[in-house]
Amino acid sequence: MAQLAQSAVRNRLLTALPPDAFELLAGSLEPVALSLKQVLYDADEPIGTVHFVETGMVSILAALEDGALLEVGIIGPEGLVGMPAVLGADTSPTQAMVQMQGTALRVRTPTIRQAFNRSEAVRDRLMCYMQALHAQVTQTVACNGHHALEERMARWMLMAHDRAGDDHFPMTHEFLSMMLGVRRSGVSIAAGILKKSGVIGYTNGDMVILDRPGLEDVACECYGVVRQQFERLLGTGRG
Repeated sequence: MAQLAQSAVRNRLLTALPPDAFELLAGSLEPVALSLKQVLYDADEPIGTVHFVETGMVSILAALEDGALLEVGIIGPEGLVGMPAVLGADTSPTQAMVQMQGTALRVRTPTIRQAFNRSEAVRDRLMCYMQALHAQVTQTVACNGHHALEERMARWMLMAHDRAGDDHFPMTHEFLSMMLGVRRSGVSIAAGILKKSGVIGYTNGDMVILDRPGLEDVACECYGVVRQQFERLLGTGRG
């Protein structure tokens, strides 16, 4: 496998590394496709590889007793899927599922752990990312418990828009229902409110952001809070 040049990489964790730190991983990075609903790791199962997302979006899902899945985190080109494995855990209580198809650079868990232990630059960058992701997860939990559904949906749309790289992206009411932890009827009502206000459009599983500033006005403060944390810790506002 040919070694990737850092200039060809799109994942922002990897592009921010000093060249010597990147070299510790470069020969082991394997480009892979991410397909819709692909499970990158399952709850309580060994995490054999981690994924630096290049394009697309991955949801971190918590399973409830009734079998429902609730999104607690989102990872796109700013991040890494599989942080528990980097930190030494063999498994995670959550599941990682692709909800927007794309691409990633995959690396085996022992390799990323070795780089994490050997390089202060790798360790510092991934720990800052871990702190930013933790802020996103905790804010999401607070948001789900306290804010109106249309505010939460607007927050989620903004996060998806940040990672999609386009005003158009695929999204069904079924997926939104899972992501927001509500019934599809509730998703339809909230999406209808946002569509009627002119900030989004949707048809046949395709979502389009029509008015980004207007969508930010509808969203609760949680989007801005997390965005500020990503900017402070990683130099990117995408949180």
